[in-house]
This record gives sequence, C-alpha cells and structure tokens, in this order.
Amino acid sequence: MDDGSASVRTVRKGGILEVTLDRPPANAIDLATSRTMGEVFAAFRDDPALRVAILRTEGDKFFCAGWDLKAAAAGDAVDGDYGVGGFGGLQELPDLNKPVVAAVHGMAVGGGFELALSCDLIYASESTRFGLPEIQAGTLADAATVKLPKRMPYHVAMELLMTGRWMAAAEAARWGLVNEVLEDDEAVRARAWEVARLLASGPPLVFAAIKETARAAESLGFDEAMDLITSSSLPTVATLYGSEDQVEGARAFAEKRPPRWKGR
Repeated sequence: MDDGSASVRTVRKGGILEVTLDRPPANAIDLATSRTMGEVFAAFRDDPALRVAILRTEGDKFFCAGWDLKAAAAGDAVDGDYGVGGFGGLQELPDLNKPVVAAVHGMAVGGGFELALSCDLIYASESTRFGLPEIQAGTLADAATVKLPKRMPYHVAMELLMTGRWMAAAEAARWGLVNEVLEDDEAVRARAWEVARLLASGPPLVFAAIKETARAAESLGFDEAMDLITSSSLPTVATLYGSEDQVEGARAFAEKRPPRWKGR
C-alpha cells in the first residue's frame, strides 16, 4: 500500500501499519511531509482494525535529520503548518492511544531525535547516534528540552541539550532511552515487527488506557494520578472498565485459554 506521497510509504499487515519515511539524502522533514505523516498517523489512530504502528526510514546514514533546512531556505516557515500531529506527525497528535514502535538506524538528529522520542518503544542499530545540534545554531530543541529531563538523569539531559554532543545507541540504552540495540537495520526492522505482532495480539483497550493514563499522570502526584484511574475519569479507563474485553480477559484466564480481544 502507498499513501500517494513519494516520501512516505505505508504497509498494512495483520493489524500493523508500517510507516516508512524516504526522503534522501537525510530524511529531513519539510512542511508537506510533516502534514502527510500527520494524516497517516491520524488515519492509523482512527482505524479500529489497526492496533500498532512501526516508524522507520530508508537510507544508511540518517534515520532523520530533523527540519529540512533547504526547504526552509526555499520558503518553508519554521512556524508554518506542520499538520494535525505537529512536526513529523506524531509529537502533538491528540488521542493517539495505540502503541508506536520506532525502528532507528543511522543518525537521529534534532527533530529526528525528537521524532523517535515520540514513539512508545525504540529499537536501534549499533550504528545509531542521537544528537541535538540546535545549541550550535543558537536555537532551542523544544520538544527534547521538555522530554529528556523526564526520561533520563537531569545532568545528562542538560549536557546533551547544552553541548550538542553525540550519544551512541549503547549509551542511549544505558540511560533507558532505547529498549534494545541490535546489529543493523535489518535486525532492527525484524525486531520491531516481532514486537508489533506481540502488541497487535494484545488487549487494545488496555493499551489505550495505559497511554492516556501515562500522559495525564505525567504532571500529577501519585495520589492524584490514582484518583484519575479509580474514578474512571479518563475516557479510555472508563471504556475499559465494564467492556466485553475485560470480561473476556477474566473468563479466558479462568478457562486457561488465550483471550479473544475485540476492542470493545
């Protein structure tokens, strides 16, 4: 399946949507590509038959170089219309309550690093390097400045943001930013599909509740966050409790058989 854009391709198989960014030489993202990616991920969000998405890119050297500076020089405004999902289609897409797996190889630079951070699971090749060079251009890595201090030790996050130094995949894994480091792009893609198939066979309503709860609880204390869950104040939690799937999960456990999830 092709979504009609030469730079963004999609493959749909068994409840999984693989999204491939292919904009040589560096997979940099301009406004049009960002809008296309937003449309692709919004369609994934809204399609009940799709359970999991994989984000990957083509090429050997770059996962994604972030913002397309050549497009900017040609007239793309930095504050232009990135589309429904914000930069890269993922960072600001509302109500995306399905798992997204990143298959990363090569350099993930600036907005490319931030794009990977927008996914729920990240698998990277040994050659992968992450970097935030914005400081060297006198500008702010905005999404990374918000996310990194919450996901790794503060002083390490500040070093990355303030120096723009490179971080290898092995170091990223050590700080918990990467789930697993594999040999090469082929192994990363295979692992991403393996995990996606596992998730696609899981309970979609629970995944939705996990993602919405995690987002809502990010700025709350423990007691406040627990109140959100126990009071069923979050839409996905309210849907989960009393659903057919919740009854099915209990019944399947009692009957010692695999559950048959319906997503309702």
